[in-house]
Amino acid sequence: MGSLFAELARQASTNARREVETYAREIPEFAILDTNRRARAETLDYAVWLRRRTVELSPDNDELSDTDLDSITFMGEVRADAGMSPSSRQQVLHLHTALMLREINEAIEAQRGGGVEELMRMMSWFAPQGERGISAYRQGFVTVMRRRLPYVEQIDLLARSLLTGDPMAAELAAVTGTELPEFCAVTVIRAPDRPADDSALDLDIEILVKSHQVLVARSTENGERDGELIVLVPLPRDVAETTPAHSVPDLVATPVRDLARALGRPCAVGTAAAPVAELAGALDRARRVSRAAPLRPVSERLRPYTVADVFTEVAVADVPFVDDWLRDLVGRLEPGPDLLVTLDAYYRHDMHRGATAAALNVHTRTLDYRLRRVRELTGIDPGSTRGVRVLSSVVTRRLSGAWD
Repeated sequence: MGSLFAELARQASTNARREVETYAREIPEFAILDTNRRARAETLDYAVWLRRRTVELSPDNDELSDTDLDSITFMGEVRADAGMSPSSRQQVLHLHTALMLREINEAIEAQRGGGVEELMRMMSWFAPQGERGISAYRQGFVTVMRRRLPYVEQIDLLARSLLTGDPMAAELAAVTGTELPEFCAVTVIRAPDRPADDSALDLDIEILVKSHQVLVARSTENGERDGELIVLVPLPRDVAETTPAHSVPDLVATPVRDLARALGRPCAVGTAAAPVAELAGALDRARRVSRAAPLRPVSERLRPYTVADVFTEVAVADVPFVDDWLRDLVGRLEPGPDLLVTLDAYYRHDMHRGATAAALNVHTRTLDYRLRRVRELTGIDPGSTRGVRVLSSVVTRRLSGAWD
């Protein structure tokens, strides 16, 4: 055995203790290692074993045996059974890899820069065998999830893995029998005042997930007041590449409408499409759109909003002084008789007086009176270019609940 490998073998116990201390310090779920001696001893034994196997196998580029991989898989099962979250699992993998590379570097430095040939041998072993070990560790997690987690939670976890680019998505897809898509429409259904623990919704979600072949994750981004459903609808390549950004395909609108209906309360819905590798950005866009979109009761005409529908309101939300100005205009309109409702109907019917009056169930003269009243209170003609730009944003911001 060469000097690099000898140094790593000599430091195996010390390095393993440092890894355990790092986990306890940086990962909240490992804080138990400071109080539970048995858990700490088991974690330390595993860390020492893994380092010794590395030193035994890497000099001759021998692969991890099936028994080795079974041991790594078992550790993944143990930690999943203990309730470790997927985010902590990912953090463990990152920390372990970083510490192992640091230990190799320290061993090289201890040899005063020598052992280049041994370093190359070590690194040529470390990359492929490290990947095999990580895969086995993830498989342990997946085994436990298949056994312990309800189907809806498995789908939730798969959706989150895709949204964060977690490699565990492939294993979760196998567990749930899901084919990983190339493109997705990420849709956020925002339902204020929906309790975060609305467990009665699970059965509806499971039925709709299976019937529409979509993925759904729950989110409480802003706490219980702003419960969200995040829906991932797989898109065929031709649909993803040919659908204009401002359009929403029926294969997205239909499952989203059914899920919104299951919530049983007014919703605001935003959507954005992207390749799977870019879903995190699509989620951010869809969430911004949903928060700018008006809250409406679910109907057969409900469709997700795109950024093209609310681009002004999305921008206004990030400019407080403009938002305050629009809010002041709302204050002027609220004392009037149904002025905000009238403006909402007016703009949704493309300023067609007859269609607007019919929707409001009023005479066109009543509609004309209300529009004149808006002009008197705000100094802005609702039918002018300026009126459309300003007052439509006033209405949408008010209906979104942003000022509640």
